[in-house]
Amino acid sequence: MPEDHAVRALPDPSPTLLAELENLYRDLHANPELSMQEQRTAGLAAAWLRRNGYDVTEDVGGTGVVGLLRNGDGPTVLLRADMDALPIKESTGLAYASSRTGTDRFGQATSIAHACGHDMHVVWLMGATRILSENRGLWRGTAMAVFQPGEETGQGARAMIEDGMVRRFPKPDVCLGQHVMPLSAGQIGWRAGTMLSAGDSWEVTLFGRGAHGSMPQKSVDPVVMAASAVMRLQTVVSREVAMTESAVVTVGTMRAGTNENIIPDQALLRLNVRTFKEEVRTRVLGAIRRILEAEAAASGAPKPPAFSVLSQFPLTRNDPGATEKVVAALQRRFGSAQVSEVGAATASEDFGLFGAAWNAPSVFWVVGGIDPEIYRTAVAAGKLDELPANHAPDFAPVIDPTLRTGVATMLAAASAWLQPA
Repeated sequence: MPEDHAVRALPDPSPTLLAELENLYRDLHANPELSMQEQRTAGLAAAWLRRNGYDVTEDVGGTGVVGLLRNGDGPTVLLRADMDALPIKESTGLAYASSRTGTDRFGQATSIAHACGHDMHVVWLMGATRILSENRGLWRGTAMAVFQPGEETGQGARAMIEDGMVRRFPKPDVCLGQHVMPLSAGQIGWRAGTMLSAGDSWEVTLFGRGAHGSMPQKSVDPVVMAASAVMRLQTVVSREVAMTESAVVTVGTMRAGTNENIIPDQALLRLNVRTFKEEVRTRVLGAIRRILEAEAAASGAPKPPAFSVLSQFPLTRNDPGATEKVVAALQRRFGSAQVSEVGAATASEDFGLFGAAWNAPSVFWVVGGIDPEIYRTAVAAGKLDELPANHAPDFAPVIDPTLRTGVATMLAAASAWLQPA
């Protein structure tokens, strides 16, 4: 039997299944949960897997869920979806938009929204697991469904691994993951080798000396210190990274003071860095530390800044041989016009930690979520950068054909590894 038999035989989601998944998607979108707080989402995933014949383990690394569908001798294929949402207020205007609020990891009250698309990832995996279960006569092997918490904060994959994931579950022959992105819906993007950047997030506290707003001479003003540091940090990429390399340095939080006539004694910065090479990462992080310490010294700060690591994401690297195999399956399923190579992106992921923990190959690809007509219009007008993208308050993928495509891509990729019956 030819290798591509299972790829062709596993069916696309039926209209009935798509309708069920759409209802689940709308529910998840309206009820997002922050990183490592995904109890409701995890419960829905676990119940779904049980109804479809999977052996289910809950509370892996916190709220993680692992489902195993053993279907005879053959490869083990890990299929992963992340579940968490973002501390952001949604502005899509959708009928199923989130109005949820909660408390973030810093203890702050916040709005919550699925502004990255993880709700779509969850229903993609739900759809794939149902079809694999209903078509067990077509394939052999083990499907391992992983619903992962805490991707946004870089905590989830590590937490699952530290909770004994490698010891508790079978070693996968391949780890497969996908992400909705601001490409035209129905389009699929792949890349061998480096797919996504490494990511580092720091929290930095700058120390000053407080005083009355009318007596600045009695203060060491951390607001001025922080403002000067933020401006100087913009030179790290423009003046310390070669034009043939790339990096991103973003100050996402700058917080100081409570009143206009009080000079505070501290300022807080939260920074995010993206790089593709370890030597560039080392240089950039070193430059950030040097600049912040120098600004504190130049200001006469009573003590140096305090640094803490918020998150670390490794490079996402796709195994070349495994990528070739997955891309061939995707092209058989969708045609070469719908499946194209893309450039490395400055987004970051913790998905690669699973493959590294098991020493197994991994492949990660992207699926478009922008309405095709809107995307074509933006291309024609030269306004692609104005389309809503992941982490924007107005980002939400169009349900059709994004939902259908993501279920089918996951099945096609899995079928490249599972043995035909």
